[in-house]
Order: sequence, then structure tokens, then C-alpha cells
Amino acid sequence: MAAADLLLTNYIPVLLATVVGFIMVITALLAARLLAPFSHEAGKGTTYECGMLPLRRASTNVGMRFYLYAILFVIFDVEAVFIFPWALSFIGIGAFAYWLMVIFIAILALGLGYAWKKGALQWR
Repeated sequence: MAAADLLLTNYIPVLLATVVGFIMVITALLAARLLAPFSHEAGKGTTYECGMLPLRRASTNVGMRFYLYAILFVIFDVEAVFIFPWALSFIGIGAFAYWLMVIFIAILALGLGYAWKKGALQWR
């Protein structure tokens, strides 16, 4: 058996699981749309705020602070995505990869220091 045939044979269960997964999701969405009761009352469209009446409309603009926190979270989340595989293969990759990771973490630390200095981490 050729290597390409073996590769395709190994991916048949993945393809089958993907197709079955899509069919199950589409079936669940269609069943919910067809069988679930829907109400068009005015109160159903209002924003729910912990059982209290809403203070303002739900479509208000979100402040820039939230976007800044989100960007900082994504940056450090991506850092974790790079560090985990590196840590798992640390023994076999050698000293060069170690020093590259030290440089990578130093650059991220400089970015965190800059954000801290500019007051980006202060909640106002």
C-alpha cells in the first residue's frame, strides 16, 4: 500500500466524524427552529440585567478600555500558545531554541512594561 493511500485511509474516520458532526448541528438547529415556541412580546426583547430594569439601551458603545484589555489578553494568550509546545519539547530542541524563547519572552515583557507605563492596565 502506498504512503498516500495509507494517509487517506487514516483520515477517513476524521472526515466521517466531521460530516456526522455537521449533520448533527444542522439537525439540532432546524429542530430548534421548527419545534421551539417563540414569543414576540415586547418584554422579551429587552436587556436582562440581574433582574433589574435596564439602565440604558443594550446597543451602547463599548469603551476603548475594553478593547485595550482584549488586545492585551490576546497577546498574552498567544504567548501561552507558543510556550506550551516549546516546553513539551524542551529537551530535544537544544540551546538555540531556548535562547530564542528567552528573547521572545523579553519582547513580551517589554510590551507589558510599556503598557503598564502608559497606564493601560489602570481601570478607570
